[in-house]
Amino acid sequence: MKYAQSCLRPAGTGYVMTKTSSPIPPDISAAFERQAARVVDRRRNYGLAERRADLARLSEVITANEAAIVAALAEDFDKPETEVILTEIIPVQQDIKHARRHLGRWMRPARAAPSLATFGTSARVRPEARGVCLIVAPWNYPFSLALGPLVSCLAAGNAAILKPSEMTPATSALIARLIAEAFPPDLVTVCEGAVEVSQALLALPFDHIFFTGSPAVGKIVMAAAAKTLASVTLELGGKSPTIIGPDADLKRAADWVVFGKFANAGQTCIAPDHLYVHASVKEEFTDLLRARIGKAFGDDGASPALASIVNAKHAERLGGLLTDARDKGAEVTLGGSRDGVRVAPTLLEAIMPEMEIDREEIFGPILPILPFEDLTQVIAQINARPKPLSLYIFDKDRSRIDRIIAETSSGSVGVNLTMIQFIHHGLPFGGVNNSGIGNAHGRYGFRAFSHERAVLSNYFSALPLIFPPYTGRVKRLIGLAKRVLG
Repeated sequence: MKYAQSCLRPAGTGYVMTKTSSPIPPDISAAFERQAARVVDRRRNYGLAERRADLARLSEVITANEAAIVAALAEDFDKPETEVILTEIIPVQQDIKHARRHLGRWMRPARAAPSLATFGTSARVRPEARGVCLIVAPWNYPFSLALGPLVSCLAAGNAAILKPSEMTPATSALIARLIAEAFPPDLVTVCEGAVEVSQALLALPFDHIFFTGSPAVGKIVMAAAAKTLASVTLELGGKSPTIIGPDADLKRAADWVVFGKFANAGQTCIAPDHLYVHASVKEEFTDLLRARIGKAFGDDGASPALASIVNAKHAERLGGLLTDARDKGAEVTLGGSRDGVRVAPTLLEAIMPEMEIDREEIFGPILPILPFEDLTQVIAQINARPKPLSLYIFDKDRSRIDRIIAETSSGSVGVNLTMIQFIHHGLPFGGVNNSGIGNAHGRYGFRAFSHERAVLSNYFSALPLIFPPYTGRVKRLIGLAKRVLG
């Protein structure tokens, strides 16, 4: 069944619209009001069967349109078909499969044991839908990072307005079409457009906002959410460091680093941003890194296995980082070329703190290599920066690995691998402080889009014995309770 597309007919709602400096476009306010009008009915009646059916429809429409998904991402930034399947389609389908399998258990109210003070009562925690949610998706993985959060949102029983990135217009248009085919607009609506659409959406009183993007824009989203006291999940980014220890399996490390850094041409929030390589293995590891890059992408980086940069502006930004580093003494030991929006895999050495590339998140196929001898200094440098989304360690020495984990902070840690923590459904995915707020994926995503409501029922509580008036008998009972309860 094909449903009517979003942002049309107005509908009445009990939600109070917020005042903004500029009027909200009628199609956007109508889309929100249409969903808000159905929230009460949906919260009351939307059970396991309905939610699983929604997820099944989403899976079916993805399967039926795999060729179109591949074509849209190729049009937007030359993403290879195999990479689209691996990083855009499979993760969403796995999210759906996992949620449908475990949703009954996730939805079941959890019992909470009574304390001495609440003896005689029964306690449980009910996961309930938050209501109308906004999902603002990024451009770097425009399909999976739009529909992945939607899986968690639907599993939790919510309605959603989805805002894809305008920087990947082919994928955005495709998402709008697929959602219109799969869902009625009072359940899921897509609002396409540029920054003014995002601003209009952020002015609405959503129950929850899920944003994926940069820390700078994340602050804007959080400030907007504060005006309506909406809860937020922010998946941001940062400079994810990678440490190659003296006892690392260097060949395996090179394989994983090349995969993690150059997938999607480095446009990945959890890609290794820069390498700390122990001086004793630096030369051997760098040789292995060059060989592995050459095998994967060729000597000139023109391989179709390497995606393009999303647009000319971002390609020019990367070119500027590279020029600034060269001008300040950095040495390009591999690559360094750019042809329009195609940037060759590049290795940089002799990095100095005054270089922009040492301060900014790179988000592209440029990899600085920093030799070290003293691990204490590396840990100090990591801790001097904002907390990263991911930290990667390659080593065989367990005590050294444990020390790095214990003495640093990051959203996640990968030991002798990169990136794969993102697709582990049993792990929370999220940042800390500058790299994000809240978690996603699997049960953690379900909880992000759920309100955990406490329900306490009285059966034979003894607390009325100490209700006023505070007679001598009551005071003695309170004194006894103080000694027992502390």
